[in-house]
Amino acid sequence: MLSALRYDRLPTERRNPRSHDLDRLSIPQLLRLMNQEDATVPAAIRRVIPDIAKAVSFIVTALRAGGRLWFLGAGTSGRLGILEAAECPPTFHTPASLVQGVIAGGRAAVFRSQEGAEDDRRCATQIVRQRLRRHDVVVGIAASGVTPFVEQALKMAKTRGARTILVSCNPSTSIPATVRIRLAVGPEVLTGSTRLKAGTATKLVLNMLTLGAMVQLGKTYGNLMVDVRPTSRKLRARALSMIQSLASCDLRTAARCLEAAHGQTKVAVLMAKCHVSTHVAKRRLARVNGSLRRALRMT
Repeated sequence: MLSALRYDRLPTERRNPRSHDLDRLSIPQLLRLMNQEDATVPAAIRRVIPDIAKAVSFIVTALRAGGRLWFLGAGTSGRLGILEAAECPPTFHTPASLVQGVIAGGRAAVFRSQEGAEDDRRCATQIVRQRLRRHDVVVGIAASGVTPFVEQALKMAKTRGARTILVSCNPSTSIPATVRIRLAVGPEVLTGSTRLKAGTATKLVLNMLTLGAMVQLGKTYGNLMVDVRPTSRKLRARALSMIQSLASCDLRTAARCLEAAHGQTKVAVLMAKCHVSTHVAKRRLARVNGSLRRALRMT
């Protein structure tokens, strides 16, 4: 029962013995302590890479089946999910609807804390009923591992046939999910402030989930973001540089092909490299599920 929960016993609420005298430390001492604590995060992630890998596979399967990826959380956890979702369209040229973030308390909670929203099970139920579909995959983010909003959303998502993933910094969490990524990062330097180590660990895991899935979906070529959306001068320069490098062409040819491809970098690469039309380049990519590497091998 939630009412019987001892919050003071949660890993994210325990006092860190190494920071008991936090307010007595000099600035350099405080910063060194924070740095030392942050350095423990990668090891915590390394221990759960098999679970992260399983989660990536579920996401890839869902997206290939026409589903969508949802990040859902409260407070810092919710904001991190929204940040991850917002970065996918410019980085991978995905439609805004493919990867979405939901935060307890709605849009206002992104900019101003609404801590009570994390207890709203009714809101979580309503969101899932109105927005989720059968082939979707939902990543619930709950640093404490006891967030009612996240727990209810994942339970409801399962009843609708969606795959569920939990990212938590409570190794003993009982929130149900198809895959549970449980990060043992330990207590925070500032007791209960999960925007610190827990937030850092969560951000790194979410990066792994999106990049891991998008690589499998053919959104990259080697370590190049060949599906980048050239919506700024910097991104256009990046796209042109990739076209020149991969197609071994000059800047003028790269620019002409990128314009003809309406900003689709992979299409432009094929046009410049293989001397084909926009239509043929798009058709080749469609035949190999968008993989530029495989499309180039067809020549």
